[in-house]
Amino acid sequence: MNGNIRAREVRVIDADGAQLGVMTPQDAMRIAQQRDLDLVEVAPEARPPVCRVLDYSKYKYEQAQKQKAARRHQQQITIREIKFRPKIAQNDYDTKKGHITRFLLGKDKVKVTIMFRGREVTHPERGTALLDRLAGELSELAVVEQSPIQDGRNMTMMLAPSKAVLAGEKDHQHDDSEDHAETRGKGSRRDRARAEAEAQADGSNGSRRNGSSSEPSDEADADADAEADAEPAASPTAASDEADA
Repeated sequence: MNGNIRAREVRVIDADGAQLGVMTPQDAMRIAQQRDLDLVEVAPEARPPVCRVLDYSKYKYEQAQKQKAARRHQQQITIREIKFRPKIAQNDYDTKKGHITRFLLGKDKVKVTIMFRGREVTHPERGTALLDRLAGELSELAVVEQSPIQDGRNMTMMLAPSKAVLAGEKDHQHDDSEDHAETRGKGSRRDRARAEAEAQADGSNGSRRNGSSSEPSDEADADADAEADAEPAASPTAASDEADA
């Protein structure tokens, strides 16, 4: 820039993009100073080198903005890894498949690894069958970027988000299915709560009915006890009256 340009001749372009021709760096510097701008070498590999008359600080700012915009439009792909065992239980399988689904919806790639131990390595077909099953169940969300490959005691497969996931279509479908499931869950909870309330109401009514039916029996028992107590007291009196007579 400016006095650091060492070429004997340079091709000069002004700030508006117009060609000013080939000249010495000293002549180009005088033109830049007259316009209160800088002389910047933009193509040093050309013959002769190309220099532009411009505002260097503004030029640097525009270049930084272009680089930032380029980085913003670049899509960063993260690779996640999920490990399975050939004899994995169904609950563990469902849990890990849920993790893979979440990673794929987040537009991440997933490396699925089957770990063999001991004699399990002599049955690689079990790992292949497990990976094929997983790829089939996730076919709407993922594409198999790398088929199952065995490397020593591990077998790996690479899954990448499908075009529908990258376009954002599957995100909405997944959210809608979760909303429907939550709605169904709320409805079932309301039904269970209503049934429990009705059962409690029936129980309380039954207890009240049982209580009302038991009250007369208690009174009858009390009357019977009173009569039983009164009879022995009355019999000696009657006997003494008869003796006096």
